[in-house]
Amino acid sequence: MNDFDFLAGHWDVGNRRLVKALAGSDEWEEFPGRSVATRHFDGAASFDEITFPTKGSSGLTVRVYNPESREWSIYWAGSTRSTLDTSPMVGGFAGNRGEFYGEETYEGRRVRCRFIWTVLGPDAARWEQAFSADDGLTWETNWTMDLTRRAG
Repeated sequence: MNDFDFLAGHWDVGNRRLVKALAGSDEWEEFPGRSVATRHFDGAASFDEITFPTKGSSGLTVRVYNPESREWSIYWAGSTRSTLDTSPMVGGFAGNRGEFYGEETYEGRRVRCRFIWTVLGPDAARWEQAFSADDGLTWETNWTMDLTRRAG
């Protein structure tokens, strides 16, 4: 249940996001972020807030562990929408890699969504998001975040 303990602290975040998902595009935008994550309920919950200074927006993530299913539920809220997702990403870790699946609305249609968390060491991690328009047969990665722990 302590899978997200690695995330507690302050991070610089290098974002790389596909300009147009599910359109065969290979045009990416890159922008910085800063994140602060905290640990709660003895490791059974995790919270982080991320700011995107060049975008003028921010977001927050709430993660809650279910000891019965041994899975995490991940919820996101962004300042541009000001609502908490009602459909969580659900999954867990095997070693230093976590996979989480759910559904997302993208441009008015429902698509499968996958998050992959990779713990690269005590001071580095990677998150990536992918969409699938064919119910998980193929995946298109559309956003990556490379996290580097900030000193202090």
